[in-house]
Amino acid sequence: MPLLEVSDVRAHYGSIEALKGVSLTVEPGEVVTLIGANGAGKSTTLRSISGLTPATSGRIVFEDHEITRVPAHEMPARGIALAPEGRHCFPRMTVRENLDLGAYRRRGQEVAADLERVFDLFPRLQERENQKAGTMSGGEQQMLAIGRALMARPRLLMLDEPSMGIAPILVQRIYETIGEINRSGVAILLVEQNANYALDISRRGYVLETGRVALANDSAELRDDPDVQRAYLGT
Repeated sequence: MPLLEVSDVRAHYGSIEALKGVSLTVEPGEVVTLIGANGAGKSTTLRSISGLTPATSGRIVFEDHEITRVPAHEMPARGIALAPEGRHCFPRMTVRENLDLGAYRRRGQEVAADLERVFDLFPRLQERENQKAGTMSGGEQQMLAIGRALMARPRLLMLDEPSMGIAPILVQRIYETIGEINRSGVAILLVEQNANYALDISRRGYVLETGRVALANDSAELRDDPDVQRAYLGT
C-alpha cells in the first residue's frame, strides 16, 4: 500500500484551475520527484497535499487515511511536513526559535533528541543557534527550513525547490543531507527546477505540464528520455 496516494486532484486559485487531475503515489521510504516548467503545478501539488491550497476535487490518502479535507495546521501531527518554496523562515526569530516552532505540537524528550539530530545533519545551524534567521544566507535559511520541517518528525517530507537561489557548493551539501534523511527512513516528495539533482536522488519521477501529469517513470528512464533531456536537462 502506498504511503501517499493522490488521485485525480484538482485545485484552483480563484477561477484559475492550477491542477487538472493530478495523480501520483509515494511508497514508504522512497524519494519521488516532480519536475516541470514554471507554472506546471508542482508547488500547487505540494500545497494541496499539505492543505495550504485545498483540493477542489479528487482524493488524497496518507497511511490509509483520507486527508483531502484536513486543514494545514493538522498535517504535521499526521506525519507530513513541508519545507516551502522560498524557505519562509521567521527572520526576526533565532535559529533555535524557528526550530522549536517546527515541534510546536510535540512534547517530551523526543523533541530534544530531534533537535540534536537536526544539528548533526546541519552543524551550521548549531553554530548559529542564537542568530536571527533573517541575517543568514539563503543556503543557511534553506537548511533551517528543512530542519524546522524535520522537527515535526515526519514520515513524509515535502521539499519545494531546495536549491533555488543557493550557491552550488551549498546545494551539493543540502542534497547530501537529503540523502541522509531518506536513508533514515523518511519518504521524500521533491519539487526541483534542477532536474539533474532531482533525478539523481529520486527513484521515480513525474513530469507535470500545465497542471497535468504528462509523464511518469523511473528516474533513470526519465533521464534517458529525449523529450525530458531536451526540455529539462539541457541536453
